[in-house]
Amino acid sequence: MKFRQNLPKNSFNFLALCAGLTSFFSSCKSLDPAASLPLPQVPAASSYVNVPVEIPSATFTNLVNQVVPPTLFNEKGMDLGNGIVGDLGFVRNGMIHLAPLDSQRLQVTFPIRIRGEVGLKPGGLRNLFQSKIPLDQKLSPVLVINPQLNPNWTLGISEFELMDLGGKIGLSALGMEIDLSSMVRNEIREFARQNLTSKPDLINLKPVVESIWNQVGRPVTVDLEGKKMAFSIRPDSVKIREYLVPSKGFHFDLGMSGKVQTHPASAAPSRPLPLPKITPNLDPSNRLEINIPLHLTYGELDQMIQQAVAGQVIRINKKYLFQPSNFRSSAYGDRLGILMDFMATAENGEQIAGEFFLVGKPVFDPSSSVLAFEKVDFALISDSNKARLGAQLKRGKISNQLNQKLRFSLKEALEGSLEGVKERLALQTPYGDLKLDNLNVSPDGFYPTATGMDIRIKAKGQVTIQWK
Repeated sequence: MKFRQNLPKNSFNFLALCAGLTSFFSSCKSLDPAASLPLPQVPAASSYVNVPVEIPSATFTNLVNQVVPPTLFNEKGMDLGNGIVGDLGFVRNGMIHLAPLDSQRLQVTFPIRIRGEVGLKPGGLRNLFQSKIPLDQKLSPVLVINPQLNPNWTLGISEFELMDLGGKIGLSALGMEIDLSSMVRNEIREFARQNLTSKPDLINLKPVVESIWNQVGRPVTVDLEGKKMAFSIRPDSVKIREYLVPSKGFHFDLGMSGKVQTHPASAAPSRPLPLPKITPNLDPSNRLEINIPLHLTYGELDQMIQQAVAGQVIRINKKYLFQPSNFRSSAYGDRLGILMDFMATAENGEQIAGEFFLVGKPVFDPSSSVLAFEKVDFALISDSNKARLGAQLKRGKISNQLNQKLRFSLKEALEGSLEGVKERLALQTPYGDLKLDNLNVSPDGFYPTATGMDIRIKAKGQVTIQWK
């Protein structure tokens, strides 16, 4: 206490000034451009779309009627039992009608026409009556089936039941009425056993699905500050849950997830990557989420900074103008570091040179659609104590002015991503049109890496289908 009391008053001011200057200088040097800090973990660029699809019974009925051929089958020498054989052809005779009974079973009313000739087998009465009797009759069989979608993109029928033949079929011979209904019923059941339920891969849906995927899955091109890039989706899972809804139609929960890959625009794949097998889907939601990965190398960032700041000067105070040049960007932990040369020129021509290291966390400013920086800090490297002291005293002004200069528009990239996603998913078919609702595209994160800055752009929305 005595030592302190014996010090002159100006000595305390001098000690305070030294302490302040020491704090200034140490603060300016607290950022080390050569420091190797842990890099942030870059999340996987993933995509996910899940669409609940309600297909009205009328739409599905129309589709079935378009794909079922007019002629079902022809057979010569068909054994109808009781010594009767026939050369018969089964053809469609009108519109097929579908009606869901429950979540799994579908009732099908299938109008058919049977035309041909029937006669007796050789021997016995056949030796007396050689001619065959023409047959031309109509039926409307009612069937119950259980359609099943398989993992390999095929459709099968696991169950088949003939509920009603939908009419009576017979003929007159020798004054007798011969009822062929039970014979035809058995023939239909035998046909179903051999050609329907015994073939799990009855209908191959993959060509139809792939024709749609060839349109939807093609790469999308995005322009970021003059750099054209393309992105495509590598699907790793396709999930489907299907069930019938009585009095309404058919419900499908369609889901797909995958990794989003980037390519140079000139080397984008010409066709989409193949679809995997089908797995069960437990998600009933309607959502679209695509994370688009963009990457800017530090060389490309340096050019962007050079174009934004080159030739511009920052007035530090009434005396000095600060002019940066030779920008070198790099990762500084989760922040972006920009090392630059500077020249501070006084009104009297005095010049102070050195290096300036600016760091900031890249963020997106939605009000102006630009890449900006927050948590800005800097270090000034110079042999001039005057420069270091001046920089510290004007720290806020320098940070704010540099931060205003280092703002890069992402509007074109966002609009390009938006239009690209819309164009790929705006699908039109003879049965219905697919469109996107409430689509929003915005940056979701900026991640400095060892080679450049990764940018994640997220597209979110919902998918709707307008059936025709």
